[in-house]
Amino acid sequence: MSLVKTPAEMLSVALSELAVADLLSLALLKAPGEWGADICVGSAQRLGTPMGFGGPHAGYMATREAYKRQMPGRIIGVSVDRLGNRALRMALQMREQHIKRERATSNICTASALMASMVGFYCVYNGAEGLRRAAETAHTAACDTARALAALGYKLTNQHFFDTLDIEAEAAVIQSLALERGINFFYPSEERVRLSFDEVTTPEEVAEVIRIFAAAKGRKAKAVKPVTESRVPAALRRRTAYLSEAVFNTYRSESDLMRYIKKLELRDISLANSMISLGSCTMKLNAAALMQPLSLAGFQNMHPFAPADQAEGYMQLITELENDLATITGFAACSLQPNSGAAGEYAGLMVIRAYHQSRGQGYRNVVLIPASAHGTNPASAAMAGMKIVTVACDDKGNIDVEDLKAKAGEYSSELCGLMVTYPSTHGVFESRIREIVDAVHDAGGQVYMDGANMNAQVGLTNPGYIGADVCHLNLHKTFAMPHGGGGPGVGPICVAEHLRAFLPSHPVMPTGGDEGITAVASAPWGSAMLLPITYGYIKMLGGNGLRRATEMAIVNANYMSSALAPEYRTYYSGETGRVGHEMILDLTSFKKDYNIDCGDIAHRLMDYGFHAPTLSFPVHETLMVEPTESEPKAEMDRFIEALVSIKRECEAAAGQADNVVANAPHTAVEIAGEWTHPYTRAEAAFPLAWVREAKFFPYVTKIDNGYGDRNLCCRNCE
Repeated sequence: MSLVKTPAEMLSVALSELAVADLLSLALLKAPGEWGADICVGSAQRLGTPMGFGGPHAGYMATREAYKRQMPGRIIGVSVDRLGNRALRMALQMREQHIKRERATSNICTASALMASMVGFYCVYNGAEGLRRAAETAHTAACDTARALAALGYKLTNQHFFDTLDIEAEAAVIQSLALERGINFFYPSEERVRLSFDEVTTPEEVAEVIRIFAAAKGRKAKAVKPVTESRVPAALRRRTAYLSEAVFNTYRSESDLMRYIKKLELRDISLANSMISLGSCTMKLNAAALMQPLSLAGFQNMHPFAPADQAEGYMQLITELENDLATITGFAACSLQPNSGAAGEYAGLMVIRAYHQSRGQGYRNVVLIPASAHGTNPASAAMAGMKIVTVACDDKGNIDVEDLKAKAGEYSSELCGLMVTYPSTHGVFESRIREIVDAVHDAGGQVYMDGANMNAQVGLTNPGYIGADVCHLNLHKTFAMPHGGGGPGVGPICVAEHLRAFLPSHPVMPTGGDEGITAVASAPWGSAMLLPITYGYIKMLGGNGLRRATEMAIVNANYMSSALAPEYRTYYSGETGRVGHEMILDLTSFKKDYNIDCGDIAHRLMDYGFHAPTLSFPVHETLMVEPTESEPKAEMDRFIEALVSIKRECEAAAGQADNVVANAPHTAVEIAGEWTHPYTRAEAAFPLAWVREAKFFPYVTKIDNGYGDRNLCCRNCE
């Protein structure tokens, strides 16, 4: 909806420092920063991404220079690399949840990076003139309709508008006539009808809308005369330039845009190049068969508020998927609304809080969180208004059960619950997990199980069987959705029967429990267009296939841990000496022994054609490796050989500042240029024979992180 405010109304918004703006409207309207707003937020959906029954869509937040260091979310900043070249990196990472935990100013686990890229390409292709043309098309359609409806005797509640009209009319009559013609309007009340236009609205569609309103009055619509005068007040019209950088004024043919996209793609290591062993991220195969349905118009072009009888296919898929996920987790019900794992954590905690409140125990606000937990756990608990009490871990990485019992007893009168990951973030199955669950229940708390590591549970055990009350799932991990360079994702929650009534509700569409918490996403079923991926994954594999995938994920992790044992100690293992679906490799002595840290090794892996594993989490100076079930033995063997080779390089480099590991990664430009290093170009670029077969050259070398944070610059167009 884009109802234009008067200058006085805008001033009142500006005084509160926050503006909410439709990006397309800003092609015609004065930029919020020009009329005093400090922060501007909104959705970027209409810039080239389909409605998708609610998502995924990219949101945006823009702010003045003074507030940039307080912004949540992932910020891409400009820095320099080892050779002084301009380089892009994720800036201000020290504020992230995995470092600052409950004190974090950013708890963004999964954003919508892929959708943001699509919006970016839309702007690159269209440029300022294309966006203005699109905005004028939408605005002109609204103006033409507004004038025709006024001539028919209808009254608009908004005299100033961009693309949305709010009309006083008998909603039931209009709705009946509109449905006969296959058109949906929005009906805020029995006496009002609201409709919006966009850049693909045709004159024929405008005429049909007018005929509907004319028929409601028993009249015949007259021919529509195009309006040339804008309904945007002169004081609010945009006069300043935008998208003036070269990148937004270069690519105007599909061939040019295709090559630009391909150029950027070739700078990234993806699963199309090699395995990505990011521990706790579960970078598994996103099968082509699962991705195909996303191209179907029936999934793409559905509005999330469409009448139920027009969305029966989507609703069948949603219902079946909710049931399947509830069965897999051993719970009674599921909500697909949360859009990320962190959002699922928040939703699960709010459901627990609502349950306590329903029992007259709203004062329960203490959450126990193990020291080994993902940083999103304490950050989400802080967002939910909880008091966080940390539970210690023993020297084997397990939760210190005696410490947990003591703290559960100490805070029993105010205990809300426990957040626990299983297998633990240390990569082991904790044998006393049921004892832990029982201790929390005995103290009056609920158990929230973090589903980050569900790829080691599916088909073998489940949170319900273990005794948890609620869990979230990462469909972009365990259930084969792509990660998209940081999103979009889906983080549904599954709950036991006693929590069903509190599942997230929605102000427009009926969903959730009878006493549902406030919606945690703007769309009733979250990023619904992604759901066919997980639906297909579950249906195609079936129960036996899902169990087999879990078994192979655990087998692969243990194979790699055993194969690497002579060179790299696995930091934690379970009582059987095995790991779960991932392992933490101990590099804590490398700095002392070779003056090389785990970050250097992560960079050197790029020269071998591999994305680095998870770095220094959850233990400093370690690499957390998760191969998933998708990787064949040959690929795991290449990764193992690369790590062993890098260790030999570290041993050879001891005492040398200018060495092949510390300088990694090496770009093609550096390899081809002047060479002053004591090692050869071949040693830098082709350390093993098989690297030559499909060499990936990083675009930049090691980036100066401190420079990027000290000189935070986010304005980047290339």
